[in-house]
Amino acid sequence: MAEVISPMDIDDSNPSQGPNGNKGKAVASSGGAPPAHTKATPWVEKFRPQSLADVAAHRDIIDTIDRLTSENKMPHLLLYGPPGTGKTSTILAVARKLFGSQMHNMVLELNASDERGIDVVRQQIQDFASTQSFSFGYLFVSVHTFAKFISSFNHQQLVDLGMFVSAKSMVKLVLLDEADAMTKDAQFALRRVIERYTKNTRFALICNNVNKIIPALQSRCTRFRFAPLEPVHVTERLKHVITSEGLDVTEDGLAALVRLSNGDMRKSLNILQSTHMASQQITEEAVYLCTGNPLPKDIEQISYWLLNEPFTFSFQKISEMKATKGLALVDIVREVTMFVFKIKMPSDVRVHLINDLADIEYRLTFGCNDKLQLGSVISTFTRARSALVAAAK
Repeated sequence: MAEVISPMDIDDSNPSQGPNGNKGKAVASSGGAPPAHTKATPWVEKFRPQSLADVAAHRDIIDTIDRLTSENKMPHLLLYGPPGTGKTSTILAVARKLFGSQMHNMVLELNASDERGIDVVRQQIQDFASTQSFSFGYLFVSVHTFAKFISSFNHQQLVDLGMFVSAKSMVKLVLLDEADAMTKDAQFALRRVIERYTKNTRFALICNNVNKIIPALQSRCTRFRFAPLEPVHVTERLKHVITSEGLDVTEDGLAALVRLSNGDMRKSLNILQSTHMASQQITEEAVYLCTGNPLPKDIEQISYWLLNEPFTFSFQKISEMKATKGLALVDIVREVTMFVFKIKMPSDVRVHLINDLADIEYRLTFGCNDKLQLGSVISTFTRARSALVAAAK
């Protein structure tokens, strides 16, 4: 009987590359505990969920995908929604569940914002999708490696090893992150590749804006929308990180992290880590100081000036606060807009005020003069104040 060859002898692929030497990102990871991390590792990666059970929210979506993979019925997937809502973490957890330690052989991960042209579809993706892989119990090999391996064995030796009995074709996974950045030509080419290699390859597309994905691609995928995370889910995950890292976080500091994240888990972790690097105790003031956002008490003060003081006084005071605290006018306008929702006023006055503030925020994003736009903000509130006085009479 021939000597049994170890997995390292059979699998000659470079773990740092995708199969066939593709340029896809290395996504190798064990299916169990998270990999070791250094202190310099961003917490976004350090605390990325390693399994579907660890994903913070969207349990209905997670349970559906989990059931499909367990029953070996996984379709092509299109995961879309705002950043930081768990799309990439979910599909990576699916890959770990399906392939375990052989994930680097069975998954091709590409970021479509970097590699967005038709050549990527015709070369890397098609080359990867066109080769089949086989499973021998715990071992995965490509069809080319399999052919090279069996060339030195006769039929009886292979039967003795039990390989013919347990060999079965394995479905591979192509993960396309930021797929909405792909050109239209590349998307049409990808549609044809998906049709051609469905038998042995599944495709998972991830994007923020689903409207930029052509209908022909959307119709070939099962779509799941990842909405912004609820504050309770962000809070729960942040508490886990705080406990794991032994951080000193006050209640108002935690509330500030959740408020500024706006349902983006990645953003909340980045703010938490950067604030921890700047301050030993993470308080509300430390969080706002680190991010450059105006404090809620500053917004209340600015709103009071806008609603009660004359134009010149308001302009001078807001300008002084901007200079002293290093605030950006666009952040002030954004926070004041949110504060308007808390003020009691007629609905028609509120709508006009919010629309005017939205126009000012839009102009600021294109680099319009801060002083002119600050004058517009004050004038907008002056008109709203006049409307409130008229309504009161």
